[in-house]
Amino acid sequence: MTLKSTFKADLKKERQLFPLLDRMYASHLKHYTFERISDYKRQVKGVDAYFTHKITGQRYAIDEKAQLDYINDDLPTFAFEIQYQKKGQLKEGWLFDTTKETEFYALITAIYEDSPNTYTSCKITLVNRKKLLAFLASKGIRKELLETVIHKHSGKSAKLALTQLDAKKEGYLYFSKLYKAEKPINLILKLDFLIRLGIAKRFI
Repeated sequence: MTLKSTFKADLKKERQLFPLLDRMYASHLKHYTFERISDYKRQVKGVDAYFTHKITGQRYAIDEKAQLDYINDDLPTFAFEIQYQKKGQLKEGWLFDTTKETEFYALITAIYEDSPNTYTSCKITLVNRKKLLAFLASKGIRKELLETVIHKHSGKSAKLALTQLDAKKEGYLYFSKLYKAEKPINLILKLDFLIRLGIAKRFI
């Protein structure tokens, strides 16, 4: 069975999600201004938007990540990309990519629609990338370790528990080789777990 890439379809869905996100930011960002970025070079660097504090002028680079494969569903987890494939070539995922300028991830979950591609509500969880990477490092979960684990389980297509995390309450690795052309390998983390650690905060 040949798997087709969903990249272009996902990109279209993301753009259709923008009006809802922009309305939610306008309603709930009390102390910040919001600027959406359309420049492709900035987006490649992991910057979809900037939040700027109205008093201090401090600006934060935001990378929006939407759970578009699970419309009308509210999952308790989010997938942080470790590796994927493009045209048969292995590529580094966005989580450990040092070229990214992302300071916060805006994780968009529980996306609901009343009609196809007409989105009406969602949840947004802000994750401090620096704190997340520091926490993972403190647990010994670094890119090199995960690459070693992935290599040992090459060809796997399922959930893989890590000794550093409680698979039920915290997180695990997931190989999606059977379901997507990009064959992503993700670190799946529980959102409530990240919130309890102070790494994430439910924005909306």
